[in-house]
Amino acid sequence: MNPTPGPNGSQRTRHPLSEAAKSSLLKTHTLFRMFIVAVLGSFFVFQLDIAYLWLTAILTAAGIVLGIILLIRAIKLKESRLVLFGSISGLVVSAVMVLIVLTSALFYNQVRDYQQCARHALTSKASTDCRVQLEDSLPGQFRP
Repeated sequence: MNPTPGPNGSQRTRHPLSEAAKSSLLKTHTLFRMFIVAVLGSFFVFQLDIAYLWLTAILTAAGIVLGIILLIRAIKLKESRLVLFGSISGLVVSAVMVLIVLTSALFYNQVRDYQQCARHALTSKASTDCRVQLEDSLPGQFRP
């Protein structure tokens, strides 16, 4: 990519990074990639089946730990705004995943029965019946 020209027509160049700065930047980008994989992995594994709730919990916990480490590095080492914004956004998603995992663990049997029913529901009426069955199986204070 070409550097952008300055006001007098000359081109601005960035100062070359030291080896320590390059190593730190590489480590931050590797942590960021691992963080994104953990956050997206927890979301997509949860979509598979309630039987994989344990894996979702592990990936969510890993995402939170990596996100905190990444957030500290981004602030302390003044990394790019993309890393900072990505780590904050990923931590928000991880917090939501914690709530989803806790709720699913609390109502494990009901969610499992609903997923089995929904897998075999071919029509919208059958899907509605599965949803009603789930609502009826929840304790009274959690019913809509």
